[in-house]
Amino acid sequence: MPPAGTTVTSDSQADSNESTGTATEDHRSTAPDQQTVARLSAEILDLLLPHRRASDPDADAIPADFPLQLEQLADFITAGDQILFTLPGFPCKSPNLAKVLSHLPDEGERLSLTFLNRLAEEIGKIYEPGAKILICSDGHIFGDLIHVPDDHIDQYSDELSALIEREGLTNLDTFDLRAVLGDLPFDEKRARVHAQYAPTKEELREQVLTDEETAKLYRGITRFLTEDTFGWTGTKSALQKDCRQRAYGVIQRSRAWGDLIAEQHPRSFRLSIHPQKVGVLKFGIRLLEHTDMWMTPWHSSVLHRPDGEWELIRSAEAAKVGRLVERNGRPSHYETS
Repeated sequence: MPPAGTTVTSDSQADSNESTGTATEDHRSTAPDQQTVARLSAEILDLLLPHRRASDPDADAIPADFPLQLEQLADFITAGDQILFTLPGFPCKSPNLAKVLSHLPDEGERLSLTFLNRLAEEIGKIYEPGAKILICSDGHIFGDLIHVPDDHIDQYSDELSALIEREGLTNLDTFDLRAVLGDLPFDEKRARVHAQYAPTKEELREQVLTDEETAKLYRGITRFLTEDTFGWTGTKSALQKDCRQRAYGVIQRSRAWGDLIAEQHPRSFRLSIHPQKVGVLKFGIRLLEHTDMWMTPWHSSVLHRPDGEWELIRSAEAAKVGRLVERNGRPSHYETS
């Protein structure tokens, strides 16, 4: 464990400063007026709002409801810097093969990353320095708790980066646990990050009892862990108890990962793949349309319907109505006639 006050630092900390953008002398000398900054900030938020993953979907949200995000955008725009979005997610595929096609990215990830890159391009059309979205892959931070081996997580992350390059998604970049703490084993990295950043289990239990958003997250993760556990030989009640305990650990590690990202990239606009309320620090973002607000490409497969729509669906269910399509020699998605 690191000594008290020790900071987990990246091997490329200096490079990360450059990725957040540094205002040039030209930008400083031609800084936009406050009215222009406010207008651009609101226009950029307007581009995000139709894709908001909301825990309050009935709220008729407008840019003014997000003062924290407007302030972050204004900081970038005033300096004339490229806007940096950080998005924890894209951890690894579910180990439940009734949900997914394999342990590697497929059409779900390709469509999601393409959407994120297009969103950044749209921002670039109204704000010339543009935007970069940093995919902060969080598989390694809790891989032991979700029972996915580190080599599968490495393969998933490597293929994610290869997909970004292959598709020419130049507004995206990746970051994962391999970028910090040198060559330490993953178990040691997880332990150090947890010790430095994670809330205590007692603090988290109190939040689950008193905060509805945390309670929803806890229930959602418990459900995923229950669905994704295979080879269990004990009773159903014992499985539920085990998953509830692991859910606390997953949330602790996720919180720790978020704090580490914030430390590595202090100037960033924080996106989230989880539903978020209006006005909080994290802005929930939908990757693909689905009625289940918790569904993600790494917990499902993709079904391509005759009307051209793409739907996230469990692989076993998609196989009943569609035919398997391969891309680059690997299972990609299902398609209906």
